[in-house]
Parts: sequence; C-alpha cells; structure tokens
Amino acid sequence: MTGGWQSPLPAMPAPPPARAWRRLRAPEGYEPQWRRLAEAALELGLGPDDLADEGLDPIAAARGWKPATVALYSKVARYGGVALPGVRTPEPAPPHLELRPLTEIRNGDPEHLRTVAWCALALNWPATVGQFRALRRDQVRTTARRLLVRTDDGEWSVPGALTAWHAWEATRSRFPALAASPWVLPALRRGPGPASAVGGQLSTQALQVTFAKHAVRTAHHLRLTAPARRRDAAEALAIAYLTLSYDSFRRLALAAGAPAVGPRGAVRALRAVARSSRLPG
Repeated sequence: MTGGWQSPLPAMPAPPPARAWRRLRAPEGYEPQWRRLAEAALELGLGPDDLADEGLDPIAAARGWKPATVALYSKVARYGGVALPGVRTPEPAPPHLELRPLTEIRNGDPEHLRTVAWCALALNWPATVGQFRALRRDQVRTTARRLLVRTDDGEWSVPGALTAWHAWEATRSRFPALAASPWVLPALRRGPGPASAVGGQLSTQALQVTFAKHAVRTAHHLRLTAPARRRDAAEALAIAYLTLSYDSFRRLALAAGAPAVGPRGAVRALRAVARSSRLPG
C-alpha cells in the first residue's frame, strides 16, 4: 500500500546559460546562424529555456533585428530544439519596388563597387546570400553583352551587369590581395576572427550588413540629387530603401520576373505577383 500524498519535488534549477547552449547540437546546415543566436542570447544572459519562455523579443530589440531576421532565427531555434513559436517571413512591402538605383555606380570606392556589382548580378540572378557568399570568380564568365554564371545547379545568362562587373574587377586588380582572391565578393579588410584576411570569404552576416549600408547610402543619394519634379517619388523610394534587406531585394527581383535560381523565395515571389495583380490600379 502506498503512503500518503507527498509534495512534488522542487523544480530542478536550470544550468548556467553557457553550459545549457553547449548541451544542444546545432541544426545541420544552420551552424553559423545557431552560433550567432547563442552568442546573442549569452550577451543578455539567456539560456535556451529563457529563450523558450521569453521569445526572441529581447534579442531582437538589443540587436535591432528586422522581422525577416527574427523569422529566420526563430526557425533556426526550433530546428535546434528550442521551443519557439513559428514566425512567418514577412512579404516584401510594397510588392513592387524600383531596384535599379542600387545597381548604379556613384564613385570608385571598392566597397561601393563590390556591392553595386552584387546588386547588378542579383537583379537578374537573384541567388541567396549563401550562394553569393560561395560564388567564385571562375564561375562567372563575360561575353560581349552579358555575364554567364555557372554553378552546380545550372548555368544562367545575366544581362545588364557588365558595366558594374568590369568596374569592380578593374578596381580589385589594383590590390594584390583582392586580385588573387577566388571570391566574387571578398573581404576588403580584416575582421575580428583569427582566420579573417583581406580577400577572404565574407560571412553571411557581413554580407547582409554590407547590403543594408548600401541601401541606406543610396537612399541618402536619392534625396540629395532628385530634381524638384521627382522629389516626392525619390523620397518614397528612399524611405523604402532605409529598411530594405537583401532577402526583400531578392524576392522583389523574383516578383519582377527574374528567373528563379532556387526554390527558396520563389513561391513567395509568385504570391506577391498574384496579390499585386488584384490591387486596384
């Protein structure tokens, strides 16, 4: 016969945040994002259990994450075993946006020319950040009228990017470390990591920051140079650029008719086209 009622055992204390994160394994294919998520949580003293209780709001506020970034890291957390609610990736707003100002050369600064070449390529070859990060120069070939990009997934003809490509190639040829780099988008300066070097492979986060900076600078340029009759349109475009991420740029390019490089984002782009066709006017 069992004894009388006994009070439940007290809740087991959670391990220290750093130890709790080490107990979890990074989801396959998302190791860099998992590492950055854990680092961001530890900066606030949060372990996986804290994240499950409070969500990503504290980290998003501290890091200034945009909705698309929050959606990405909530997915990565769930893949790694942290119970977070799903967050839907926001659709581009507006569904159509003029993107060509981001592909125009304004000066000879290497960082500017590198990003302009990236945007010019992405306008008609809208690959993911990861695909651009891994894109090598020997995978891009020039013809008289266009660029040809070849990857393991196929070959694409990219019109409209020759001017930006040649300007970037001419500039990088003046710097030995950049001229010898195999990457289309190499690092222009050393980063904080011990393996970082000029000409090395950029991280996904560095590329996202690079694009955001370029979009903001383009917005400021539009505001300063717009003629009086186009000032209102330039201001509206500049406001959109101030919060534009590369993920939104890519989906907007797909929605405008660029060929899909991979399945990711293509479905949302088609949905954006269908939604915009139902809008009045």
